[in-house]
Amino acid sequence: MNTTRKGPFWLEPLSHFVLIVAVAFALYPVLWVISLALDGVQRPVARAIPWPESPSLDNFRAILFARGGGGEWLFVRQLTNSIVISAATALTAIAIATPAAYALARFPDFVGAKGGTKALLATQMFPGVASAVPLYMLLDKLRLLDTRSGLVLVYATTAVPFAIFQLRGAFETIPKDLEEAAMVDGATRFQAFVKVVLPAARPALAVTALFAFMSAWNEFILAATFLSRESAFTLPVALQRHVGEYDAAWGKFAAGSIIVSVPVMALFYALQKNLVGGLTSGGVKG
Repeated sequence: MNTTRKGPFWLEPLSHFVLIVAVAFALYPVLWVISLALDGVQRPVARAIPWPESPSLDNFRAILFARGGGGEWLFVRQLTNSIVISAATALTAIAIATPAAYALARFPDFVGAKGGTKALLATQMFPGVASAVPLYMLLDKLRLLDTRSGLVLVYATTAVPFAIFQLRGAFETIPKDLEEAAMVDGATRFQAFVKVVLPAARPALAVTALFAFMSAWNEFILAATFLSRESAFTLPVALQRHVGEYDAAWGKFAAGSIIVSVPVMALFYALQKNLVGGLTSGGVKG
């Protein structure tokens, strides 16, 4: 006999209605962006239903095929800048943070561990723009202004501490028994780290790399401060140029926003298997 007690008959339809309203509320601004991007009208008109009055791909063509003063293909250069800078930032953060986080997780009593952890935490208490002036002076002395490597160095100053805290928690959840079993079988500490710990931490590494990539991909203020050449711009800086002090090309801005979001969406879907996977799934048999 089924003794499960059901709620009122109207509860399920009401739940579906609330969910539909919430989804519509979340998608409405996105639909407006798509409508502006596909609308050939220069000045958008406020209306309840976001539907383009004169459907056209001119805004996308203007973004994708823009040329610089020297005739270079600006979009390709700026897209390359964003990809290279974001990927290099993610790789730098993972490369530096992985051994540091492992040391903090497995050897928390070494000299300077607690002080170093507090110092890293302190760096996360200040916004990146607060360090814009000293970073500018450092890059100027190093002659790294208007360069990809300079911007990677700047982004790494915030990406590395975040990655260390993210990965430290991940390493602490991996049972030490896995490493000890490998070392009993003859593996060194480094071999156990590479062949046992890193594969088990793959989901955490993917999440950390994705966050580092996204933070560098979407960052605007520091990039606009340290970059002055149009060919050196990242996509967020190039996108902002369509919004001026007295006028705004909202159609181009919306088209550029869609284009900028596509690579991150593709990367997210490519890594979703690792994002939703368990940290140590399959590592220990019950």
